Amino acid sequence: MEELVVKVDGKEYKVFVEETEEGKIFVHCGPDVYEVETKKDAEQSAIEKLQKKSSGEAGNEIAAPLPGIIYDIKIKEGEKAKQGQILFTLMAMKMENSITAPRDCTIKDIKVKKNNNVNRGDVLAVIE
Repeated sequence: MEELVVKVDGKEYKVFVEETEEGKIFVHCGPDVYEVETKKDAEQSAIEKLQKKSSGEAGNEIAAPLPGIIYDIKIKEGEKAKQGQILFTLMAMKMENSITAPRDCTIKDIKVKKNNNVNRGDVLAVIE
């Protein structure tokens, strides 16, 4: 374990940093322990998601193409959708973005609700 002094909002704290054999990092600050996600972890997670999508494993998911707010949901679970049909309207940077069906499909599960905040890559719906 490595001992560090960190400054948060002008106050100094003595913390201990522990890295496990699995590569996880824990910061001990007094009785509290925090698991830390590194930039490398976040990048690896993003790479794995992209690999899943490109390999077709996620071919039954409709994901948010960019971060924003679900402004409207134009379909219900169990309904059939035609390729190109608008399923969701996503508000991002004061613009409405239409998210459409990638192919003829049935909406199996809607994972979001109106006014939900979403990040790029978040699953909005599962189709079959």
